Amino acid sequence: MSERLRIAITKGRLLDKSVELFEAVGLDCSPIKDPGRRLVHCVPNYPLDAVLAKAPDVITYVEHGVCDLGIVGKDTILEKGGSFYEVLDLGFGKCRFALAVKEGSDFYGTYKTRRIASKYPEVTRAFFEKKGMDVDIIKIEGSVELAPILDLADAIVDIVETGATLKANGLVPIEDVAQVSARLIVNTASMKLYKDEIADLIARCEGELERRK
Repeated sequence: MSERLRIAITKGRLLDKSVELFEAVGLDCSPIKDPGRRLVHCVPNYPLDAVLAKAPDVITYVEHGVCDLGIVGKDTILEKGGSFYEVLDLGFGKCRFALAVKEGSDFYGTYKTRRIASKYPEVTRAFFEKKGMDVDIIKIEGSVELAPILDLADAIVDIVETGATLKANGLVPIEDVAQVSARLIVNTASMKLYKDEIADLIARCEGELERRK
C-alpha cells in the first residue's frame, strides 16, 4: 500500500475505544495516545494519519473529502446526516436516544400539541413524523432535563446511558427513539480511489470485532 489514508476520529471516549481497536489490529497508536496539542498524527507502521476532531466536524471532513474515513457516533449521523458510506458498526460507544417525561405524566393521553425539548431537533422531528404526531420542538444546548422541570416542555428526547441523570431529575424514559453506537464512515470518492487500502482497514477491524463476539 502506498497511499496514506486520513481518518477523522471523534475526540473523547470514542477516541480511546478507537485507539484500543486499532492497537488490537496491529496499528502503532502511540502518537495518538500522547497527542499534546497536535491534532493530526501519523501512524508509524501503517499508511494512516489520524485527525482528532469534534463529532460534527468528523462528518464535515469526510463529506468534503479532506479525510477518507471517520469514526463518529450514530447520534451525530442521525442528527447531521450527510453523503458518505456508513460501512461498519464498531460496537462501542453504545447508548440510546429516549423519549422521557416527568414521572407520572401521561404524555400520550392528550390531544394538545406537545412541546419537546432536545439537543437533537432532527432526530426528534424524524421520530414524531413517523408517528404522525405534530409537535413543537425546542432546541436546548445545555442540560435538557431542565425543560420539563421548568415547564418549558412536556418531554425531552436525549441520549440515555444508565438513566441515572433522568431519575435524579424526576424524569422517566417512556420510549426508545434509536439505538446509538460508533460507526466507521467513508468518503464516497475515496471508496473508489483507495478501494484496496480502505478494504484492508475495514477487514482488519471486522476481524477483531468478530473475534470479540
